Amino acid sequence: MTSASTHPYPSARRLELIDEIHGERVADPYRWLEDADTPETKAWLDQQADLLDTQRTRWPARAHFAKRLETLLSTGFHGPPSWRQDRQFFSRRTADQEHGVLHTVDPDGTERVLIDPMAIDPEGTTTLDAWAPSPDGSLLAYQLSEQGTEESAIRVLDVGTGEIVDGPIPRTRFSPVAWLPDSRAYYYVRQLDADQLPDDEQQYHRRVWQHRLGTDPATDPIVFGEGRDKEYVWGVSVSRDGRWLTVSGSRGTDPRNEVHLADLADGDLDHPTFQTIQEGVDAQTSIGVGVDGRLYVWTDHESPRGRLLVTDPTSPTREHWRPLVDEDPEAVLSGFAVLDDLAEPALAVSWTRHAVSEISLHDLETGARRGGIELQGLGSVGGLTTRYEGGHELWFSYTDHVTPLQVQRYDGRTGEVTEWARPPGGSPDTAGISARLVDYPSYDGTTVRMFVVAGEGATGARPTILYGYGGFGISMTPGFSAGVLAWVEAGGVYAIAQLRGGGEEGEDWHRAGMLDGKQRVYDDLHAAAEWLVDEGITTSDRLGISGGSNGGLLVGAALTQRPDLYRSVVCSAPLLDMARFELHGLGRFWSGEYGSAADADQLRTLLTYSPYHRVQDGLTYPATLFTVFESDTRVDPLHARKMCAALQAATTGSPDQRPILIRVEREVGHGARAVSRTIDLSADTLAFQAWCCGLSVG
Repeated sequence: MTSASTHPYPSARRLELIDEIHGERVADPYRWLEDADTPETKAWLDQQADLLDTQRTRWPARAHFAKRLETLLSTGFHGPPSWRQDRQFFSRRTADQEHGVLHTVDPDGTERVLIDPMAIDPEGTTTLDAWAPSPDGSLLAYQLSEQGTEESAIRVLDVGTGEIVDGPIPRTRFSPVAWLPDSRAYYYVRQLDADQLPDDEQQYHRRVWQHRLGTDPATDPIVFGEGRDKEYVWGVSVSRDGRWLTVSGSRGTDPRNEVHLADLADGDLDHPTFQTIQEGVDAQTSIGVGVDGRLYVWTDHESPRGRLLVTDPTSPTREHWRPLVDEDPEAVLSGFAVLDDLAEPALAVSWTRHAVSEISLHDLETGARRGGIELQGLGSVGGLTTRYEGGHELWFSYTDHVTPLQVQRYDGRTGEVTEWARPPGGSPDTAGISARLVDYPSYDGTTVRMFVVAGEGATGARPTILYGYGGFGISMTPGFSAGVLAWVEAGGVYAIAQLRGGGEEGEDWHRAGMLDGKQRVYDDLHAAAEWLVDEGITTSDRLGISGGSNGGLLVGAALTQRPDLYRSVVCSAPLLDMARFELHGLGRFWSGEYGSAADADQLRTLLTYSPYHRVQDGLTYPATLFTVFESDTRVDPLHARKMCAALQAATTGSPDQRPILIRVEREVGHGARAVSRTIDLSADTLAFQAWCCGLSVG
């Protein structure tokens, strides 16, 4: 044990702790900070909170950003409708609401509130995670999480009376609800009882179950999952005619899955007989029976950008698949919907071309392209939705960097697109702000793309935030962001890079940035930063980077690899100790993306970029603000605690100029939060970046 840091940071004792793993000596001097409940850790966190409070007084832009964010977020949102016969369900948040509220519109046109999270919990720490109406619209299954834990429980309410008639069923995190046609039973996913499991396996062991309303969940039969890997995550769905049950699953977030189909007309609903559609194939495939009775198959097998095939569900295996919509060499097939109630039935297909959405129309039988639905800009389309029983109408959401989420309706009979719902609080004036899609070469010559959002006509080097994610096949699609607009309105530039590891160019793009290709992701970010500097948009002294979750790992790696290139870093809910990430939170789910320390070669790769292990004494690191959430059950805040202590001890930068800080938020998890909490967090991070990068407001 050596002495604490000589910097005026809270004291953090440094252990001479070195693990020998596969012949590698792996230092872990701040392992004691993994335990958040010890008096020593609590005292350290209290001192860090005091330090943050002191530093926050030096950020003159905070009040401006808090006020502007409140105004921009007052636009609210209105989600696409979900139809059951003549009943409509949708989520909406008005200007004065902390959370989205679930509404229904009765067949007579009367609109009513069904679930308001603030009415359930006035403190705002309860979130509505998911909801699913029954086929006849008389019942609604919904999932709530309390205190930001994301540990959902399923309840069922009577839509007519608003009374809870079933549940709660606990341990149903991430569970879909697949109703049977009589609206009296559904399939769902639940973890085994924690009392039956070792402490380090309580996040895992999921099974597919069937539940009949009014019965004890303890008696629910297990439908699928027995004997499978404990780290498998399952999905379940039932066709709209109620005949076909689909179960799909993957080990954690692995980019490959297995798919099984059961004919409920031929078997016991409690113990259906499954036919394997895909297993042991290094690809992702999803299936579903459409309102026209055909089995639709989306797959990236031998088509990394995705293609659509069809077959009869009675002959569902690969040899019977018939191509319907082929792979596009430049666009990723992201969704589809059937419009069957037309003289010539059609298929609407959504694509993303370099992350920008398109919708094409095809002949339902042959797949031949008929045309498309015109969109208003470089935006994102979500949730192609039809009526439950089919029809000629299509609803979808649209947003871009300057347009809040709105809902559009397409009439297949007339070809007309109309606005179905706009943000209840109206749209802000974004005149003078535009987004452009640029490309730049990464270090190995690969072309990478990036959105650059800036004021029109602005020139010269400006304070700039560069954001990225680069993992799990998640695409950085355009979308309205109050934080981005507030920054750009104040005179800054905001750039969002489409790094490898994402899904912007399909599965090959994803796989190029996972496992031993992870360094390519960081190279893509560094190349983006250098392009912004070379183009005269910013300078390294005015450039901040930002990322959360896997993006927190991204910026953590970036600040240790190129501390000279970045002035400031906001690192949110990050993974940073890549030698021990599998031991905490949902870490085992991610070994398919990163690799595992249990494998000698993969450990060596992890250590080449693991931010915590790359911190070096005597370097001047960028100003860094870690933001973590105490109830985060996905990424444990211990990563940020350890990294913060390591950087505070190592950096030669002055705390007055390049501080290393940590912001800990209680009673909130990895994802959804109340609007007021979003404003507080974003005001802090933007004001911190503004102070570091020289952005003046007011």
